Amino acid sequence: MYSNEYMITYSIINMEKAINSLGKFISLMIPCITLLMIMIIVARYFFGIGLTGLQEFVMYLHAFVFLGCAGYVHFKDEHVRVDIFYRGASNSYKNNVNYLLSFFFLLPVCFVIGFYSLELIEMSWKIREVSTEAGGLDYVYVQKTLIILFPLTMILTFTYQLIHKKWK
Repeated sequence: MYSNEYMITYSIINMEKAINSLGKFISLMIPCITLLMIMIIVARYFFGIGLTGLQEFVMYLHAFVFLGCAGYVHFKDEHVRVDIFYRGASNSYKNNVNYLLSFFFLLPVCFVIGFYSLELIEMSWKIREVSTEAGGLDYVYVQKTLIILFPLTMILTFTYQLIHKKWK
């Protein structure tokens, strides 16, 4: 039998690996977005060719990066914040403030986004929603499915924060 301490440590390591792997994988899409945008610009302004489908695909990738990496950025503590109130405070105080604010603000936002996006995603899949643009992609329902990445990754990082910083 494994002790509770071993199980918690094992869970922390697995969560850390999952968050890091997901964040690093998704962040690889950023150079792809850049190359695709260069291609779109060259096609548009040098050859007079509009690539609406490719432009929408770039939007899909951007949504994937933004929504999928939000948890990774939170995990790395690289998110934007105003440090007026605790700039000179101790790390312990900062961790407690981050935990409490995450509990009172981040979790409710994640649950609201997750809850209300499920119906939107389900409806989009039922009707196989397509782009309204001429030459656009026929997979808008896939893009809308990406919405669920935000609450999932943020709750995963909050859970990691809870286990790692409060119970370790």
